[in-house]
Parts: sequence; C-alpha cells; structure tokens
Amino acid sequence: MELVAGCYEQVLFGFAVRPTESWTVAPDFTHHAHTASLSVVAVNNRYVVTGSKDETIQIYDMKKKVEHGALLQHNGTVTCLEFYGTAHLLSGAEDGVICIWNTKRWECLKSIKAHKGHVTSLSIHPSGKLCLSVGTDKTLRTWNLVEGRSAFIKNLKQNAHIIKWSPDGEKYVTVITNKVDIYKLDTASITGTITTEKRISSLRFITDSILAIAGGDEIIRFYSCDSQKCLCEFKAHENRIKDIYSFEREGQHIIVTACSDGYIKMWNLDLNKIKDVPSLLCEVNTKARLTCLAVWLDRASEIQENSDKVATLSQANEDEKPSIARKNKVCWTDKSGKTAKRKRKIAPEKQKLEAPLQKKKKKRNSSA
Repeated sequence: MELVAGCYEQVLFGFAVRPTESWTVAPDFTHHAHTASLSVVAVNNRYVVTGSKDETIQIYDMKKKVEHGALLQHNGTVTCLEFYGTAHLLSGAEDGVICIWNTKRWECLKSIKAHKGHVTSLSIHPSGKLCLSVGTDKTLRTWNLVEGRSAFIKNLKQNAHIIKWSPDGEKYVTVITNKVDIYKLDTASITGTITTEKRISSLRFITDSILAIAGGDEIIRFYSCDSQKCLCEFKAHENRIKDIYSFEREGQHIIVTACSDGYIKMWNLDLNKIKDVPSLLCEVNTKARLTCLAVWLDRASEIQENSDKVATLSQANEDEKPSIARKNKVCWTDKSGKTAKRKRKIAPEKQKLEAPLQKKKKKRNSSA
C-alpha cells in the first residue's frame, strides 16, 4: 500500500504503509513531477497519474517504480483525472476538453469539447457507460460513453466544482461552494441538500448512503444522504483539509486526509459506531503544502479489486452490451471517422523514482 500526494512545490510524494497491528508509514520516494503545482492525482492497480498547472499528465508505473511518460493533449491546467478499471483513463482540464485514454498504449481515443468554460470535475458511472461532468459554464453534462456523445445537459444556477457518483450508481452529488445537492439517477431530480458553513474542498462516498465532507477548516463531517443530517464530526488537522480519500480493507473503512500544513493522516472508521470519532492509525508530515491525495493499493487488494471487475465485465459480456472497458473503434471516433488527434509524449528512457529527500541529504552530508 502506498500513499501518493502532490503539492504546490511540484513534488509527488510516495509513502509505504504497512498495515500491521500498529500501522507504520515510511518515506518511499519523492519525485519532481511537474514544472508547476500538482492539481490532481489518480490511481489504478498499476499506475499513478498526476495532473498539473503545467498542462501535462505524468504517468508512473508503481510496480516498477519508474516514470512512464507524459500526456500532452490538454491546453490548460489539468483539473480532474479518473480511471475506469485497468484499460481507460478520463481527463478534464481548463481548456473545456475531456479526453478518453487507452492505458495499454496511452493513446487518446477521443477528445471531446465538453464545456464552454473549464471542466471542474468529472465522475464515471460504476457501469462505465455514463460519465458526468461539471464546468464553469454553469452546466451539468451527461456523456454516453458507449457512443461517445453528449446525452443530456442540465443548467445550474451556479458553477459546480465537484461531482461524484455513489458506489452503487443510483445517485450522484454536485457541490456548489458550500452546498451538496443529492440527485437520484432515475428521476435526475434533487432529493436532498446538505449545507456547510465553509466552502467544500473534498467529498467522498464512504458507503452508498454516507458522505465524508471536508471544508475550508480542520473538521471532517459524515452526513447521511437519506436524512441529510450530520452523523459525526471531528477535528482531523490543525489547518485546512485539502483532500479526502477512502477505501475498504479486510472489512475496515479507512479514511485518508491531507492537510495544507503538510500532514497526511489515516483513520479507521467503525460504521457500527458512526457517531464515535474515528481512531487515528498513523500520520506523516511531508513538510509541503499538499493539494491532492490518493492511495495505491497493495497486491492483495489488487487481486480482490481485479476479481470484482472481472465479474462485472463477465456479466456485461453476457448481456452483450458494449462498455468503455471493451474495445469498440466506432465509439471513439469523430464524425469524420478519424480518431482524435493525439499529442502524446512517452519518455524515451524510463527514469526511476527518486529516493526520499532525507536520504539525499544524508549522502550530501557524508560527502562533505
């Protein structure tokens, strides 16, 4: 298991986590990933990808611990990245474009002019057949990924900066400043609204009906999607929380938080005692101004994750319905019949990720 976090200082941090009886976290690598601050990070079972204000997407092979290359399709800050399974990656940026990438050959299968303004957030439905996106043109757009076209456009009163599907795909939420609107998929109507005191910086579904929300303060709050009531809140950091990540491991619900003061913390949430404050498992100080966070899972977790995806894809194949995870040349072509123009750059020599800065300092001191 590896914590990966980006910061304003253009560095990607990697921390190895050992989930023993007493969880331990140790520096694994530091990599000067970009020429500008990192804005977003995403993971699948093999790769970590980072987006930045330098308009590039950097790829890292976590199994080999090497820099794999860079994708140069966007013109503007890369604002959102999301993998679907092992075969596809979607990216959005301030140029208003959403790109669909094949992660086997790292080709841009399609480039969609999604919004008149910036793309601020996107989320792929668990089935892989739909994608939602929001932008600074005050619209919420639904994309048919089977046919590669727009399916529905909803006008919003204000610009939304976060959108997220629930794990079961039956609901989704949009975040506008300090307000969370909860939508039901079958009616596309708002079923409830959660309002916080400060602007929301990050949001995660813990279960299909429980949301973890971080705002412009040091507090994490858990809300019920059904009642819109706060189930629990606790002080997680000493400064503003920038990002939340969550995953399940051996029945445990793990919450990971990143703060602008440089601290990353891992918490154990007991859903049977949701009103109790989660217990702190471990923490690490990166001494950097963190902006984004993700967790690359270990091999044991990958096997379980992949087996679940294989079962899902097997069912899809039985239904004989195409999805993003299946190769279909027709789905990802422009009207001219030609694939989207690709501007990609793969590093000619794969560079190993650097050891932590602490080790470098030791070497310098010994040589002096």
